[in-house]
Amino acid sequence: MSSTAEARTARLTRLKRKSQATWRFRLNTTQVTAAIGLFLVFGLVFTAIFAEQLSPYDPAERVGRPFSPPSTEHALGTNDIGQDILSELIYGARISLLVGVTAGLVTVVIGTTIGLLAGYFSRLGQILMRFTDIILVLPFLPLLIILAAYLGRSLFNTVMIIGLLVWASTARVIRSQVLIMAKQDYVTAARGLGARHQHIIVQHVLPQVMLLAVGEFVQVTGQAILLEASLSFLGLGDPLAKSWGTILYWAQVRGAFLSPAWVWWVLPPGLLISFSTLGFALIGFALEQVLNPRLRSR
Repeated sequence: MSSTAEARTARLTRLKRKSQATWRFRLNTTQVTAAIGLFLVFGLVFTAIFAEQLSPYDPAERVGRPFSPPSTEHALGTNDIGQDILSELIYGARISLLVGVTAGLVTVVIGTTIGLLAGYFSRLGQILMRFTDIILVLPFLPLLIILAAYLGRSLFNTVMIIGLLVWASTARVIRSQVLIMAKQDYVTAARGLGARHQHIIVQHVLPQVMLLAVGEFVQVTGQAILLEASLSFLGLGDPLAKSWGTILYWAQVRGAFLSPAWVWWVLPPGLLISFSTLGFALIGFALEQVLNPRLRSR
């Protein structure tokens, strides 16, 4: 019996050490992921805030010959009318970040509200979840293009279209957490004491899901930057707003894809869109690993 007990103890010790090593590896991976994401996003935010100081020229001024290749005067060359492309990219960070953050806020507000109501009220939740399922199964990209073409080309319309089409996944995430919170003892006690539903939702349930909403906001912001660039590239964004997507749009219209200018006119904005989307995605992934109760319990 003693040998059996010792064997069990040794086996449990090995499993415990293995579990601790796995958890440390997961923490290290999450920290590295968050650090890379923060570095990329901080670079985007810094560029957007200090665009005047970082930009060598006014992006709206003609400062060189059309289609000039990169040189000491123009690090990324010029476009078809002689505007400095580097200056356009620096100022474009403002528009892209503005659209991403605003669309992320709209998405999270709508998704969190629907998720709270669907998780707390069972009958209403069934109706809201059926509506959410319909939004999720609709063909997203064709619907996005149709709405953008119908409503017109403006930054406001772009933000509202993205917010009204992307909230469904956020609502499902919030609802799953609200379903758990609604069964907690303190919520049941508050109901028994006669507290109003609005009071319970605002005081007890909403604070518990705010961290998840923050993680969803970060992820949606990166998606919104990519979606705005996609709409602008297709000619459905605001052509007067110098975002990274509109830079790609004018490069396509002016034939940069068919000339050597694609190297300095098309590739840099494409890389910036990719890096900014990647940065927000990495931060959102790290936040989800830390804040999501299901992932944390695993």
